[in-house]
Amino acid sequence: MLREFQTATLIAATLTTGLSAGLYYGFACAVMPGLARTEDRSFIQGMRRINTAILNGWFMLLFLGSLLFTIAAAALQLPDAGWGTALPWTVAALVLYVAVLVVTMSVNVPLNNALEAGDPPDASAELTALRARFESPWTRWNLIRTVLNAAAFACLAWALMRQR
Repeated sequence: MLREFQTATLIAATLTTGLSAGLYYGFACAVMPGLARTEDRSFIQGMRRINTAILNGWFMLLFLGSLLFTIAAAALQLPDAGWGTALPWTVAALVLYVAVLVVTMSVNVPLNNALEAGDPPDASAELTALRARFESPWTRWNLIRTVLNAAAFACLAWALMRQR
């Protein structure tokens, strides 16, 4: 019975982490480059609408599910602990995913909140300044969390291969 729980949590961790990596990757290679081609007001309005729409149960399932399933997978692997098992790869994935959460909560979310604060300025120069404070750092840190999340996904996929 333990083996089934180990496998199920590891699969759930891999799936949720892979889906969240894909979400960040989609932003990195399609959403942000697409929005980069818009004028300032459209960019700000688009990001505001995206930031509102993404706060839903499906996103939270990935965002928190990745963490909880990976913790559960690691905990359930402890009885079989050893370097030849899935545990080291699961722990590595957990560390990488925690780094994703740190980047998200310390950089991307505050930038989203700053973009959301108040009414969009009416003057073109103010719109340009607001966008400049947001776009480059958000895009750079999204790429960092994309790489971290993809690495966590790769570790979990390898953990599935290593599970006995």
